Amino acid sequence: QIGAAFWQTISGEHGLDSNGVYNGTSELQLERMSVYFNEASGNKYVPRAVLVDLEPGTMDAVRAGPFGQL
Repeated sequence: QIGAAFWQTISGEHGLDSNGVYNGTSELQLERMSVYFNEASGNKYVPRAVLVDLEPGTMDAVRAGPFGQL
């Protein structure tokens, strides 16, 4: 769940909504975007990460959260 909070914060700093679509207003937000995200089709950005947990309920909570579709 710490990972989910991290991605929510980083997404906001880079002008991404909860679906990974860029809605920012500054070119500065696009700088270094590739450090944390890969650009997918349709101007959608996806995190460069793998979240792993041995407890299935934790991953279900992350997927059901506001950034679960990121």
